[in-house]
Amino acid sequence: MKVLISGSSGLVGSALVHKLEAGGNSVGRLVRTTSATRPLDILWQPGELLAPELVGDFDAVVHLAGRNLAGRWSVQLKREIRESRLLGTATISRTVAAAFRACGKPSVLLSASAIGYYGNRGSELLTESSANGTGFLAELCRDWEAAASPAAEAGVRLVLSRLGVVLSDEGGALARLLPIFGLGLGGRIGNGRQYWSWIALQDVVGAIEYAIANPSLSGPVNLTAPNPVTNAGFTAALARALRRPAVFPVPAFALRLALGEMADEALLASQRVQPEKLLKAAFRFTHPQLDEALEQICATPG
Repeated sequence: MKVLISGSSGLVGSALVHKLEAGGNSVGRLVRTTSATRPLDILWQPGELLAPELVGDFDAVVHLAGRNLAGRWSVQLKREIRESRLLGTATISRTVAAAFRACGKPSVLLSASAIGYYGNRGSELLTESSANGTGFLAELCRDWEAAASPAAEAGVRLVLSRLGVVLSDEGGALARLLPIFGLGLGGRIGNGRQYWSWIALQDVVGAIEYAIANPSLSGPVNLTAPNPVTNAGFTAALARALRRPAVFPVPAFALRLALGEMADEALLASQRVQPEKLLKAAFRFTHPQLDEALEQICATPG
């Protein structure tokens, strides 16, 4: 296959490029700078549609680009987060739609989303058919997914990958937790009863590759492992993997003081998510259990 990827320098994007190329596929990157580009790379800017023939040579497009959510959510930061996702997604989707009408390709667009779509839902078991939640992240994910609709309207198979907490020592939440827990200073966040729906990076890229190749997958697809755990369970498993205690809980009020709205929506919110569509499509997870996933990550240097 020939696959075009935006956000290729990020945690998921860089791992996906490596896996696709290792499997003999050709990979192009949508880049925003002219430096250090490769033969199949395409320069793009959100808001500026690309010529259909630039994209029409690719079998699939994977759109992962978007501003990082980390930080205290000021009005300005929330605006930047929304604009980076909605404008970039609309640009990619409209470009793919135009290319498909003109060239018959790409036949599939995989556009990133997140399980924040479901909002704070306690212990409710959530699948792709569950309703949209409330709050900034839920509304953002709803509008983010809607921005990808032009591709589907043109006849392109659209996969909306709702990502959970991606586990890797190279970036994301786990990479920030490892030094703290490695010193024995970790503990549960808040009361620890909120569900964290996680997935190993290896399974994220495997599921994306599987979704590209599997025509039965379309619409929202939860990219989470089939065994979500509470935050207390997660922190206990991480402590076991590192052979360290986890006896220093982080109170909810301290998180709210430091991070404001982000604390409630990204760290204290509960989403117990099942990857129903992946399981029905017979995708096989390499790391379906948290203990095994963390043991593998913690035992592998860098």
